[in-house]
Amino acid sequence: MNEQKELLTTSQKALTINLDVPKYGTFAEIGAGQEVAREFFQAGGASGTIAKSISAYDMVFSDAIYGKAPRYVSRERLKLMLDHEYQLLIERLSATRGERTNFFVFADTVATSNFKGTNEAHGWLGIRFQTKPMGEPSEIVLHVRMWDKEAVLQQQALGIVGVNLIYGALYYRNDLKKLIESLRDNLGTDRIEVDMLRFSGPIFENVDNRLMSLYLVQFALTNAVMFGQQGEVLQPSEVLHKKAILVERGSFRPVTHVNVDMINCATAQFVQEPLVKGKDVVVLMEITMNNLLTDGTLDAQDFLSRVDLLADIGFTVLISNYPEYFRLTSYFRRYTKEMIGVAMGINNLLEIFNEKYYENLEGGILESFGRLFRNAVKLYIYPMRKEAYEMFIAQASGSGTPSADHAFTSNVLITAKNVKIVDHLSNLYAHLLENHYIDCLVGVDPTTLNVFSRDVLRRIKDKDPAWETMVPVPVVEAIKRRGLFGYSDHPILAAAK
Repeated sequence: MNEQKELLTTSQKALTINLDVPKYGTFAEIGAGQEVAREFFQAGGASGTIAKSISAYDMVFSDAIYGKAPRYVSRERLKLMLDHEYQLLIERLSATRGERTNFFVFADTVATSNFKGTNEAHGWLGIRFQTKPMGEPSEIVLHVRMWDKEAVLQQQALGIVGVNLIYGALYYRNDLKKLIESLRDNLGTDRIEVDMLRFSGPIFENVDNRLMSLYLVQFALTNAVMFGQQGEVLQPSEVLHKKAILVERGSFRPVTHVNVDMINCATAQFVQEPLVKGKDVVVLMEITMNNLLTDGTLDAQDFLSRVDLLADIGFTVLISNYPEYFRLTSYFRRYTKEMIGVAMGINNLLEIFNEKYYENLEGGILESFGRLFRNAVKLYIYPMRKEAYEMFIAQASGSGTPSADHAFTSNVLITAKNVKIVDHLSNLYAHLLENHYIDCLVGVDPTTLNVFSRDVLRRIKDKDPAWETMVPVPVVEAIKRRGLFGYSDHPILAAAK
């Protein structure tokens, strides 16, 4: 069946809701006009849906109605709006129609482009709604960025995504992947970005918001989502705003001593940089979508396991759709002008110098490096034992196969200073190294250099207890407690139970 043929227009969605008698509610909008309510008025039959439409545009009026919030375009302001309007709706209409009505409140607080085009066009949208008369409400909140250049087009896009949200909440709430994908209906992803999404309330009590946020990346509604140390969904602009940023990319399947040692060493050097001293620093562990897809499909449990383990040892996690590092650093530049550090191993450094990844760029690898290293970006390179390096090179050339076990004992290390770069790029590399765009990580723990995630996974599945020495203690405990990555009790222990 062709889903595209079944796509409802924005007007059809609004009219469907208007003609659905039990659905009735309030529209409260600040900042871009009453764009969502307008779609319902224009569709016809709005009296069947709209109890009240309000736009407290003036700040004094807004404060008088909803109370003060730190910022007018903020999650806090949106919550005040939803709280106030839902309470009024129930107080005034429950007695007369509460037993036959599913009440809802839609609210948004938005900033479109100003006349000078110097501000960020973004907003917070939310809907609080009943799923049965007199029932407790559930809620969906999201943050959007509007990419149209003109304010009038941003207003139009806001109206469309608002209708999509309301329609999805009322009719797709039992299929949340469909609800999330429908947010881009009649818009595409080049006009609106949804970079934060949160479900709450009785009907969503079993929903994992991290997985819902991952679908935003999967459906191209955004290129990155972020999770905090308690597993909570974060809004990237709130976390990264005007911060110096240090990031380590990996599969973290599972997170190992190498991953932790790398970020700890990088952090120690990063905070000593002249451009970073005294600045607020955000440290991130980043996983790309490519690292999460198996045979083109998403393994939700595998994803959640990795995020959980990183959170267990105190890290903030970024999931991105940026396979190239220069795109990742460009993303960070949306939010900060401060220094950006990227920690990586020798293998990833060599991948950055692989020209096949830049064939789609008109300027090739030089263009990618121009984007990557502009505006205070530095790579911090973690060393690799010589035998592991030689094995990596052999595998990359197709002349070697992975070893079943890695017992490398050589004290010879390959670092950023002695790594071999292809001849025609060696002068470029020397320039980057000499000017400290690339630096060696120092103070590394040599006992971690034999640890590889693939070995940990193999040992877990083979019930080889040696894996427990290769990952942090909290990770060992979490893998055992949750049965992650194919872990099951050791046969001797299982037999004793």
